[in-house]
Amino acid sequence: MSKPTDNPADPFKKALAEATKVMADDADLTVSYTVDPSGVAGDNMRLPQVSRRMSREEVLLARGTADALALRHKYHDAATHARYAPAGDLARDIYEAMETARCEAMGARDMPGTAGNIDAKIADDAQRRGFDQITDRADAPLATAAGYLVRHLATGRELPPGARNIMELWQGFMEERAGETLENVGDELGDQAAFSRFARQVIRDLGYGDQLGEDPDAPDEDQDDSEESAEEDDDQPDSTGQDDSEEAQDEASPEQSQEETQDASEAQVSMDEMADEEMGEEAEMPDGEAPLEPPPPAPASEADPDYLVYDNTHDEEILAEELADPAELERLRAYLDQQLDPLKGAVGRLANKLQRRLQAQQNRSWSFDQEEGILDAGRLARVVANPTTPLSFKVEQDTEFRDTVVTLLLDNSGSMRGRPISIAAICADVLARTLERCSVKVEILGFTTRAWKGGLAREKWLAEGRPAQPGRLNDLRHIIYKGADTPWRRARPNLGLMMKEGLLKENIDGEALEWAHRRMGKRPEARKILMVISDGAPVDDSTLSVNPANYLEKHLRDVIAMVEKRRAVELLAIGIGHDVTRYYDRAVTITDVEQLAGAMTEQLAALFDSDPRARARVMGMKRAS
Repeated sequence: MSKPTDNPADPFKKALAEATKVMADDADLTVSYTVDPSGVAGDNMRLPQVSRRMSREEVLLARGTADALALRHKYHDAATHARYAPAGDLARDIYEAMETARCEAMGARDMPGTAGNIDAKIADDAQRRGFDQITDRADAPLATAAGYLVRHLATGRELPPGARNIMELWQGFMEERAGETLENVGDELGDQAAFSRFARQVIRDLGYGDQLGEDPDAPDEDQDDSEESAEEDDDQPDSTGQDDSEEAQDEASPEQSQEETQDASEAQVSMDEMADEEMGEEAEMPDGEAPLEPPPPAPASEADPDYLVYDNTHDEEILAEELADPAELERLRAYLDQQLDPLKGAVGRLANKLQRRLQAQQNRSWSFDQEEGILDAGRLARVVANPTTPLSFKVEQDTEFRDTVVTLLLDNSGSMRGRPISIAAICADVLARTLERCSVKVEILGFTTRAWKGGLAREKWLAEGRPAQPGRLNDLRHIIYKGADTPWRRARPNLGLMMKEGLLKENIDGEALEWAHRRMGKRPEARKILMVISDGAPVDDSTLSVNPANYLEKHLRDVIAMVEKRRAVELLAIGIGHDVTRYYDRAVTITDVEQLAGAMTEQLAALFDSDPRARARVMGMKRAS
């Protein structure tokens, strides 16, 4: 018998796992729940974590994700999918989104209960990616919109608000170009090969036929080509490169051939002499006048010389106040305060707790039996007992605590939109205020990109013929919310910028971490602490679509290894909803954004703890193997 459990979510997880196996028609499927991204790898399926609270949102997301993955597992054939897959990036994205929509529409037709569950998954994805706030079609992904439209037409169901917004931004364009083809979407759902051909036709109608590549259904003409080639070979000259008429001509006029050979030899000698003269001139050129070769370009990353950036001319490092005028910053700050008004009491208590813990570790070191300083009252008794005993003084020693700078590096990606970014902003605000009272300087930085799915860098790459393996293919935006030397009261409105619509896009963590590390390296403080607040792995669709799938993740690991090897900066991280301990040795993962304030407080307080065992216990440090 299985051992009973105290987790109230376990029965639900077990029931959902069994139902998922039945729906996927695969009894050998292994279902697990994790904070890592959901997906299927072989016979292993990962579903979103369900906490003990079993909130309605968690349950709906888990069920919707399970249904979507199970339907894909049941109705999708990888070989057929790969056979018809387009060669171009955008065409392949549209093709993939339409196939996902086909599997979900098949499930809605055969098992109507799955449609509502998958709606919850689509709503969560749309909210996380900020689809409801996009107003410009250029910011909306066409491939996602195509998948939504196919699902809407095939099932007749209304989409959740955010997804519907994306679909409607592109719907007019798609219906104008491919309306006649899309009318037949319901006829092709049951046959994946027929639907794949249908999807390729839609892509062609939308104007991306040049990205389709070769037609997999075209007849094989290799045999015909070989026969035609053999016939042509019979009419070609022999392997010497000369036909019979040329040989006859050579035999008929040997004197002419001899003269031509002599002229050619003399011309070759003349060219060789000219080349020797040029080389001699170069050899005799004084060292001071020798042409200087340009130095090789510096690598894009100190941590990994092989990391490439296709074009960094449009990257920007910008002050927060330059991205909005003062009136807008004040309005956004007021909106942030209004959103977090219910948490102010709890956050205030945490700030006071942090301040007490930090101040308790300041100025607690004393040197006794000094000839001058503060009179040591504890030793007055021996003076009373023996008046000839000299008075004893003590001197307070400053700790290294004051000579410290802390940098908070905040992930400003679209997946942080909503409550996570609000909590991160207010906690950064509170920590800056609190540490400033304790004479610790604080810098607050943010990182995102200037565009979705590539910006001007990607346009340049497309214009130059799509070179292979281009490296990072988006324009970075690194934001300075508060400089280390800027007082908190002056930087306070800047944190409201995170509430600005359209600011949060994609995240390239490795380069952001390297940027923050370089900034800290220029600081004069003896102790430097860098805290990263993120919700998962680095993601940039434009870069990952044309590079290896782990390109950005590998670079992040390389940068972390460089920072930890140099030991000039103490690095720690907080993951929001995702396990970041796979990247950072000192890290904590929280499943509820309301825990962020407490996690940041405990982490920073532990850093200043004089007991290394206490630091390790609070911060969850990994033991060296």
